[in-house]
Amino acid sequence: MGIRLSKEAIGQSESFLDFQEKLSRVAPVERPVLLVGERGTGKELGAKRLHFLSNRWDGPFITLNCATLSPSLIESELFGHEKGAFTGAERKSAGRFELADGGTLFLDEVGSIPLEAQGKILRAVEYGFFERVGGERAVEVDVRIVCATNTDLVAMAERGLFKKDLLDRLSFEVLFLPPLRYRAEDVMLLGHYFGSRMSYELGRNGVISFSQETVKALKNHSWPGNIRELKNVVERAVYQADAGTITTLVFDPFISPFTGLAGDGHTMDRAREEPSIAKRILLSAVDASQTLKATLREVEIAMIKNALELHRHNRKNAAQHLGLSSDQLRGKIRKYGEVFF
Repeated sequence: MGIRLSKEAIGQSESFLDFQEKLSRVAPVERPVLLVGERGTGKELGAKRLHFLSNRWDGPFITLNCATLSPSLIESELFGHEKGAFTGAERKSAGRFELADGGTLFLDEVGSIPLEAQGKILRAVEYGFFERVGGERAVEVDVRIVCATNTDLVAMAERGLFKKDLLDRLSFEVLFLPPLRYRAEDVMLLGHYFGSRMSYELGRNGVISFSQETVKALKNHSWPGNIRELKNVVERAVYQADAGTITTLVFDPFISPFTGLAGDGHTMDRAREEPSIAKRILLSAVDASQTLKATLREVEIAMIKNALELHRHNRKNAAQHLGLSSDQLRGKIRKYGEVFF
């Protein structure tokens, strides 16, 4: 299986290559695409690749992180405003839809958009025109929409928090970015890439390498922050290393070296050290006073809870993590009943 190396994406795992293939297939199709993935999986990189593989590659690629804007500002950012439309609007301003005319508009964290603005987006996507805030004249644009989210938009739509019509319109194709824990073959490939780049940035000569212990640690880590977390860990290790071989990794830079000392300033440290409920059950499960059957029951419950917690209660992914089928996991949850409900 070949390795794909490019400015946008690096990987050789089956899940990564499958995602890239689906991305390439839908790129030339003039329809909206929804990218779904956990934080740090590279949704914006995927959107850029989609744009440059499309027939709009020479047009603008405009982005908007919808989570960073207040509900009162998002309509103006998206559609622009006329002079005097609101206090402080001293001149006419174009919004992201206008700026993206002839190209691609990438809406990150699309689930954060308030309902009022969702209706206006639906009209713009459906009919290709809109009015600026405070304006009456229709502005016509030719824009391809690519959206991204790490939330369950279907569940939001069921609760009335996201317009079903807009979700239908935005989801011509839905592509799921694989988390790094499903890309085991890519961890060291990415690690060497980020390490070499950081070494070059620091003006160092020589090849970056990892000790056996650090390779094992990188491969065994669950990477809840995905590629962004891996990049931080590796770059931090390269900058702190005195030689070309990485022997020390810091996965959590917020753990204080002063934890446990007297005083009131260590609440954060103690909280970060406190294991989850499921982990505490697992740690206490091996009790000499219990029977083997009871101990195994506690361990099994704890492992299931940890898997569900790790995968945000996505049972399909939790089952894969545990090496079970979805039916087997469902049966075990039913077996232990009240523990999970």
